[in-house]
Amino acid sequence: MRAADIPNDLTTVLVTEEQIDAKLADLARQVEQDYEGKKLLLVGVLKGAVMVMRDIAMDWMAVSSYGSSTKSSGVVQIRKDLDTDLGGWHVLIVEDIIDSGLTLSWLLDNFASRGAESVEVLALLRKPDAAKVEIDCRYLGFDIPTEFVVGYGLDYAERYRNLRDVAVLAPHVYA
Repeated sequence: MRAADIPNDLTTVLVTEEQIDAKLADLARQVEQDYEGKKLLLVGVLKGAVMVMRDIAMDWMAVSSYGSSTKSSGVVQIRKDLDTDLGGWHVLIVEDIIDSGLTLSWLLDNFASRGAESVEVLALLRKPDAAKVEIDCRYLGFDIPTEFVVGYGLDYAERYRNLRDVAVLAPHVYA
């Protein structure tokens, strides 16, 4: 589904499917070059990163700090931990979006304490004005404004995740 298919639910398209495809192809090439010959583990943060992980290449980890809200609570809950011992691995955390940075900050510290050789971040989107902690994002797709967005894996109440563009959700949908 494209943003044009549901114009009443969205206010602005921020990133099109075509822009996402081009950016992720570029990021994948950079990752391939940077980690050539190294033991690399991509860790996708469920559920939002599924689309990004699909296009970048694994182990999965499910964490949440949102619950059913549109804002992060700052409390990270592990819903599914990794199956892989991180000792000796270079870990690349793959995220759909960096919002407050609280979840990623926790993950970075957690993975480093588990013996990873290195821990870096690849994120499709970042809201720099929403940051509560500084996150060094080695591979970044797009900076976007601090608005509630959906699409390309990002959802509201499990809806809009299949939208192929990233767009601002109209306030009347979640008010």
